[in-house]
Amino acid sequence: MSAQGRVVCVGLGPGDPELLTLRAHRLVSTARVVAYFRKKGRPGLARRMVEGMLAPDVEELAMEYPVTTEIPFEDPAYNGALAPFYAEWAERLKARAEAGEEVVVLCEGDPFLYGSFMHLHARLPAEMVEVVPGVTGMAGCWTASGQPIAWGDDVLTVMPATLSEAEMAQRIAASDALVAMKIGRNLPRLRRALASAGRLEAAWLVERGTMEGQRIRKMTEIPADEEAPYFAILLLHGQGRRP
Repeated sequence: MSAQGRVVCVGLGPGDPELLTLRAHRLVSTARVVAYFRKKGRPGLARRMVEGMLAPDVEELAMEYPVTTEIPFEDPAYNGALAPFYAEWAERLKARAEAGEEVVVLCEGDPFLYGSFMHLHARLPAEMVEVVPGVTGMAGCWTASGQPIAWGDDVLTVMPATLSEAEMAQRIAASDALVAMKIGRNLPRLRRALASAGRLEAAWLVERGTMEGQRIRKMTEIPADEEAPYFAILLLHGQGRRP
């Protein structure tokens, strides 16, 4: 790629700026062009996480989602709005790289774990892209809970709370340890699934893990009709084999 630049997606970790890797910090602080996702009218969490790290003359590209939670995921209009958005930005980033530039894309957590960058990655030439892994949000949350998530032979399940209530209950019942993500307005359904699987008493909700405003509560302490913020993760800690 001597004549080309590249697109580098940098995993920023779970929220605490001190949990960036050394490689991520170096790339962010020396970037000439940075791109990041955000909701229209919002600064975007990824951008907030690097406040004070960017070069004074850096060029910023704000990739504003056309839709976030206004349309249900299962509505065809959701993909209908997002597919052209990802296609457009993939072409724009590709053009910058073909012109010899390096564009650093900021991503919360790890880019390959439910990250929006995956949809650009799938549309960009593989030889043009580099991905820098980051500490995952779930790792930040289970560490914040003060308890190991998996012991010995525990099987860990990572589950989106966008699944049906019945499927969530089935997976909860079959798992030794579990992480539920994408909670938000799905928290009441997730609560019912936990109760159906007989594991409500053991569940913890970590909101904004490692970030300002972090809150950790047992699910039994949370009102039945309460919704969770976007950055919330539910944990069921494993109790498996140990010496």
